[in-house]
Amino acid sequence: MQTLMRRSLAAAGLAAAFAASVAWAQNPPVRVRGTIEKVEGDTLLVKSRDGTELKVILAANATASAIVKASLADIKQGLYVGVTGMPQPDGSQKAVEVHIFAEAQRGLGEGHRPWDLQPQSTMTNANIEQAVTAVDGQTLTLKYKDGEKKIVVPPDAQIVAFAAGSRDDLKPGVKIFAVTEKQPDGSLHAARVNYGKDGLTPPM
Repeated sequence: MQTLMRRSLAAAGLAAAFAASVAWAQNPPVRVRGTIEKVEGDTLLVKSRDGTELKVILAANATASAIVKASLADIKQGLYVGVTGMPQPDGSQKAVEVHIFAEAQRGLGEGHRPWDLQPQSTMTNANIEQAVTAVDGQTLTLKYKDGEKKIVVPPDAQIVAFAAGSRDDLKPGVKIFAVTEKQPDGSLHAARVNYGKDGLTPPM
């Protein structure tokens, strides 16, 4: 009886996981990159980088994180980072941008996945296990729960860091990046918005 119950629970768990994956596939997240044009309460009217007008509705408990300029010298072993990269023939990734997470964000979005900043680009969120500096930039070994990646960071890669932010800073003219969920009415709901500080454009 206990064996049957365990099998039933396992089957139910698999069914729930399958249902969640199907729902995710049917309603994938929408990444918003653009400039705030107008703020109406909890609604941001955003012009995306391709010129599309978008309505982003902030959740009641939505948070805002500032993105500030950083440098290659700020990238050190032990930090948790996100890297937008381009696959190289030798299996490594060439960084387009690196964002340094705050310590409180460690583990956020951990792993390696396709990304849409550029065609064929990827995103790797992981801990820096090793950082080797050379004349032509840095080589990072990023380790995440399912594996690791070698990342080459050239001198022209954009380097930014997350800093404490406020929803009060979400004003017209501010450039944002947000992962949102599309609603049946076409609006986009966001639980978190990342915004560029002092005119910075979030590079991710």
